[in-house]
Amino acid sequence: MKFAVLDFETTGTQSVGEIIQVGLAIIEEDRSISRVYGSYVKPGGPIPPFITGLTGITDNDVQDAPELEEMMMELVPLLNDVVLVGHNVAFDFHFLQNALDRCGYLPFQGRILDTIDFLKICFPSLTSYQLGAVSSHFGIVHERPHQADSDALATAHVLLKCLDELYSLPLLTAQRLTELFAGEDSDMSWFFDGLLGEREMESFQPESELQFYRQLALAAGDWTDLPPPREDGDNPAEQLSFEDYMEEVLKRLRSILPQYESRQAQEIMFAEVIQALEQEKHLLIEAGTGTGKSLGYLLPAIYQSVRTGQKVMVSTHTINLQDQLRERDIPLLTETVPFPFKAAVFKGRGHYLCLRKFEHKINKKDFVSPREDTLTAAQMIVWLTQTESGDDEELNMSSRGGDFWETVASDTDSCLGRACPWFRKCYYHRAKHEAGNADVVITNHSKLFADVKAGHQLLPAYEYLVIDEAHQLEEVAGKHLGMNMKHFTVSHTLNRLYKDSRNGQLPALRQILQSSGSEQASEWSGVIDRVYPDLLTVKESWDLLSEKLFTLIPERADTAAGEAGQLVHRLLPAKKPKGWEELASLENTLNLSLSDAIRKGEKMLSEMRDQDGQSSADSLVTDIGGLFKDLAEIREQVHFFMGMNNENVVYWLEANGNYRSKSLQLYAVPVDVSAQLKELFFDKKKSIVLTSATLSVDKSFQYMIDNLGLNEAQEEGRLSTIQLPSPFRYRDQALLVIPRDFPSVKGTVGDARFVDMLVQSLAEAAVTTKGRMLVLFTSYKMLRQVFDPLKEALASEEITVLGQGVEGGSRSKLLRRFQDNSASVLLGTSSFWEGVDIPGDALTCLAIVRLPFQPPNHPLAEAKAELLQAQKKNPFMKLSVPQAVIRFKQGFGRLVRTAQDRGIVIVYDTRVIESYYGKYFLYSLPGPKMEHMTTEQMVPRIAEWLQHDGAS
Repeated sequence: MKFAVLDFETTGTQSVGEIIQVGLAIIEEDRSISRVYGSYVKPGGPIPPFITGLTGITDNDVQDAPELEEMMMELVPLLNDVVLVGHNVAFDFHFLQNALDRCGYLPFQGRILDTIDFLKICFPSLTSYQLGAVSSHFGIVHERPHQADSDALATAHVLLKCLDELYSLPLLTAQRLTELFAGEDSDMSWFFDGLLGEREMESFQPESELQFYRQLALAAGDWTDLPPPREDGDNPAEQLSFEDYMEEVLKRLRSILPQYESRQAQEIMFAEVIQALEQEKHLLIEAGTGTGKSLGYLLPAIYQSVRTGQKVMVSTHTINLQDQLRERDIPLLTETVPFPFKAAVFKGRGHYLCLRKFEHKINKKDFVSPREDTLTAAQMIVWLTQTESGDDEELNMSSRGGDFWETVASDTDSCLGRACPWFRKCYYHRAKHEAGNADVVITNHSKLFADVKAGHQLLPAYEYLVIDEAHQLEEVAGKHLGMNMKHFTVSHTLNRLYKDSRNGQLPALRQILQSSGSEQASEWSGVIDRVYPDLLTVKESWDLLSEKLFTLIPERADTAAGEAGQLVHRLLPAKKPKGWEELASLENTLNLSLSDAIRKGEKMLSEMRDQDGQSSADSLVTDIGGLFKDLAEIREQVHFFMGMNNENVVYWLEANGNYRSKSLQLYAVPVDVSAQLKELFFDKKKSIVLTSATLSVDKSFQYMIDNLGLNEAQEEGRLSTIQLPSPFRYRDQALLVIPRDFPSVKGTVGDARFVDMLVQSLAEAAVTTKGRMLVLFTSYKMLRQVFDPLKEALASEEITVLGQGVEGGSRSKLLRRFQDNSASVLLGTSSFWEGVDIPGDALTCLAIVRLPFQPPNHPLAEAKAELLQAQKKNPFMKLSVPQAVIRFKQGFGRLVRTAQDRGIVIVYDTRVIESYYGKYFLYSLPGPKMEHMTTEQMVPRIAEWLQHDGAS
């Protein structure tokens, strides 16, 4: 195979763009790059500034360049007898066909391959498939990104990387990939056919450590062979005091990381955490950015666990932090702790691949969207030769990949346990076994509560618990101790059981039964036929109920929920909306049909299980059993919600104005979870350490103590609280500016004067800081008001404006674009207030448009306020202010991430200096320099501070 790797730079999109530069790299059969051809091309008009910004190609570069016809005379002979390759090849191919057509050549008839497809298959864990990111990952020298010849050469090297990988895969894996693509008449199918032909001719196959089992090659061995962390009876920490242990650890840390310096805050944290664990007390410890808090609790946790032989559980709020602990902190500790220990990461079950379901899916090619699903399956076949954990976070799947994953994820209800042929290879049971063996188990808040709800069947038993990102605990507790159900979940479960007579698990089972021809089988087929009408009734009454519930939500012009188009409506048990009886009778119909279907289905399934020799249907029976269990759960939840009879629960509906009843969600959340948290955790466990960068409000922990149910522990002297000093020099590193004459806002929308002033001020500040600016809004509406005029104001300065929810794209994609392009301004709402890590120079200026008060009309906030009023407390001071202060501190924390970072915060909300509660916001910050001035003095002051104060 001879490849020609093509890249065009153009003045715009497929329909209107013109070619301004071409690059072509030729790869010979021996996989050497024999030549790289490049040329500018003269377009019919000027190059747009945006394209010049991206590619660096100016009108001067192309003014003496050859015309399209001349360039094509050189290019066309090079395309003889080659396989055409490109990075996102459809784009370049479209321009090539256009150019061939315009210059009077025949269209290109050869094979076409895309390096993005190859990268997905060969390197399923790459975080980005963008050419620049991939080149730097592989260390490919890519001198001039977005210049065609340099891009073509880089793409050629990427293709060679992929080919090396494909030739080193086990032959079995190559065979499985070829089979996967075999059904389709595509260039991919042709390529893998050829690859396999070549591979099968080789006399030597690459050596490998892999395990081969049931026609799959796996990197992970049997988990039953995993050794325990230490030999029996061997306790290395027994004779070692904590002081000696820490001294040894720090000595080793310094030899591995010469730049490691001990920080006072971290040393206090070591001492406080070990003391809480040893004395069996609870601890609230606020550790700001830069404390190094993950090591601050992991080191004492490891010591305590190994010394006492009792597990310590660590829980994070985000999976991100969980993965960071696994990838960054644990490997470091393995080298620095002076004795062997084991830390395991254990996530919710749906994060692990079920090999039984996957094997079944690829053997049957049970695909919904063939091209996408085939690619995802190919990614996963290769990934199995690399992954030890089978955890979906390692996979970079396309957007449709999530639906594919759902059908092959592990879950309790469809697990065959020891009866499964894959049991010893099972990723979920491996993770569970590792957690059982480990000294420290890292999980997340969601799994912590799922475990409590499941009667402690999910996590190994533990007496010591560290909760990181603890300011999120209350919210997660409410979600799990209450209920939340999406319209989609119900319809999805119903569709998987039975979509129509040909699609779904029940029709699949019926087909197997029909072909067996026994009398028993035809009886069961009859049962399945009788279940169909029940399921249809369920589907219809659920859709109708959803539509009726959706109509209860008033169509408000002002969607205060912040995000785009989200509608929220609270239902009050005391005053049920009118027409509720009709809804209740719909739920009754739904309930009866569900019960009928479940009863018939489960009876049939248990008869099938009792009768042996149903092998081909075995895994289907298990999966269908799981779906019936899901239906039973749905029945209970809808019944609970529609009952609406618990005064301590807040009931509300959420939906999206655009997707209407299809996006409906039902919520029922306890108003106050403190009693449950106390009973489930603080009374039961020996010691719980709660840490976060934001736990205190105005130097007091009372807000957290009240909300988490720690009052009794505090009265009994079982609770310590401590606020660690900040390791940063905030006075030198951060300047907080308040324009005191700035207009104020009523509601969630700014008037014309406010918006004009804000846009002008943001634009001037952005020019001074050369972009690198994050603007936080509390309402999505205001973000929309500012987006277009700000984009216009900054267009001539070549500063990009990115807006959350404005141009599509997920939160992580937006952040990546923001980090890759320093001259940009990112506008975000609620979800950007925390958990966003943008270290170094990517962020210099943070603008806070309004103080982050939660919309007071959110059902949960409303109900909490009513509860406080009933207790004769002031909801604004007890709830709204502390919540807002914590979010404000989170927002501020985005700015200074390292001891070298410098930055500016602008607070446009003058309430911080005018209102009686403003001081709580400012006093809760870790001591930046604060100044207020008029709006016009602000930008000169910022420029001066950036130049001087930092230098001094």
